[in-house]
Amino acid sequence: MADHTSRAEAISKLGEMIKDINIAMFSTAEGDGTIRSRPMATQRVAFTGELWFFTGASSAKVDEIQRDQHVNLSYADPDDNRYVSVSGTASLVRDPAKIKELWNPILKAWFPKGQDDPDIALLRVDVQEAEYWDSPSSKMVQIVGFIKAIATGTPANGGENEKLAL
Repeated sequence: MADHTSRAEAISKLGEMIKDINIAMFSTAEGDGTIRSRPMATQRVAFTGELWFFTGASSAKVDEIQRDQHVNLSYADPDDNRYVSVSGTASLVRDPAKIKELWNPILKAWFPKGQDDPDIALLRVDVQEAEYWDSPSSKMVQIVGFIKAIATGTPANGGENEKLAL
């Protein structure tokens, strides 16, 4: 497992790893320390070290983030054997210009009043670290690797695993 040395390389690699995975499991800590996760859609913007999510300002996750800003986002693409865990800090953003910039008409399903909904807000996650696992996606390549591992008595190569510090 290698470590990228530059922030720009880490940002580029992480952006590439999550760009086609639309939904993240967004995890926060409740007041008693219980970890709670829920699926949330990552807004599609060029990744520069922060991730954006729409939310209701009155939601429980906002209360949880106001108590403890540390969050984790889990991205998974089982078809490509790609998995990413992202750690960072979240903050509530009530900027109408940013809401307008990121707005997508599909969001009316959650915010029927549109961009002017008084409860609409954004969560910005400033990414601090990430770890990813990227395995060969071909089932045949995986099977051959497992058979080779069993035959030689050596551990199977699970693919690339790397920690990224942003």
